[in-house]
Amino acid sequence: MPSATASPSRPHRLPPLSRSGGFGLHTSVLVGLLAASSAPTPLYAEYQAQWHFSALTLTIVFSAYALALLVALLVAGTLSDYLGRRPVLAGALVAEAVSMAVFATAQGVTELIAARVVQGLATGVATGAAGAALLDFEHPGHPGRAALTNSVTPVSGMAAGVLASTGLVQYAPAPTHTVYLLLLLLFTAQAALVTRTAETASPHHGVWRSLQPGTTVARASRAAMLLIAPGVVAAWALGGFYSSLGPQLARLIAPRAPGATGGLVFFTLTAGAALTICATRTRPARAVSAAGAVALVSGALLTLLSPHVQSLTVLFAGTLLAGAGFGAVTQGALRLLLPPAAPDERAGTLAAYYVLSYLAMSVPAVLAGLLTMRYGLETAVLLYAGSAGLLALAALVALATSGRCPHRA
Repeated sequence: MPSATASPSRPHRLPPLSRSGGFGLHTSVLVGLLAASSAPTPLYAEYQAQWHFSALTLTIVFSAYALALLVALLVAGTLSDYLGRRPVLAGALVAEAVSMAVFATAQGVTELIAARVVQGLATGVATGAAGAALLDFEHPGHPGRAALTNSVTPVSGMAAGVLASTGLVQYAPAPTHTVYLLLLLLFTAQAALVTRTAETASPHHGVWRSLQPGTTVARASRAAMLLIAPGVVAAWALGGFYSSLGPQLARLIAPRAPGATGGLVFFTLTAGAALTICATRTRPARAVSAAGAVALVSGALLTLLSPHVQSLTVLFAGTLLAGAGFGAVTQGALRLLLPPAAPDERAGTLAAYYVLSYLAMSVPAVLAGLLTMRYGLETAVLLYAGSAGLLALAALVALATSGRCPHRA
């Protein structure tokens, strides 16, 4: 007979994820976060029809996310270097799931802005931790894979988010609810899986000091940061334009076009960026960045032309070129910026890059909203896209000059 004092069976514990499993999980986290960031873009027309708000309010809703993300990066961009990747990322994903619940139950602009703020804070904390974790989980036999993934996941995630949301707007019975509920389930599952990954950062003292607002760029990466800054600002500024005002520009050019056309503008940008990143991943980073600056200038010029010729074809061609430039510039920038950083400087350096990026994405978008209200959309397009094109031209000059005079880099 079995003994009455036999010890109870221990609960079965799932094994931790492997190195490749951890890399794949953190890749999916970045894709999910950026998909959620772009998911509201095709829904803005629905919200405007329901709640009757202006173009300025629209850009404020859009920029609330980017500015909250900036605050998170400035305050908590290096938090995972001190507390560990796992707890920081799991907590941020739970907060992201909460923001999806607020989106799904929003009854007005106030709730929409609140959801974007919570989403921005959560994404800012999560992207730094997940991006640094990719570098930690990178296989030694595949150097550069993490930098490539960090550059391709934002645009591929945004493309997936805007495409899925556009499809739901067209075919789902409750488009302003369904996409957020699906994303809520995704982030909840990812938060649970993150707890099964190995901890790759050694927790240490200095947490409270790390929360002081600021960014820390690795000393070895500072020259690269100065070199890439003009192109990064131009690329993300154009990204902010197509995300916030792209759908309105499409409606201005073709008022009778299907409702999904506006969402497809931003999808074209992100899809072009993702394809370019994959196509140029083995080319020299400096040359890729220079080619991207040329594409940004060309895309801005076609975008400027589109409302004058009343052509959606010209608009989409300009958007595709701008997307290619976005992908080339951001990929080249990360390949120049991240490899020199030491392991304990990665999260801070990546956070500094995102601070620059989202500042360039949000502030001009709000200014474009003001210009649209005061002077009309055509004038706003002229000033916005024209300025971004000139900045891309300056980036091209900087890259060409530093290439001829290496000591200036």
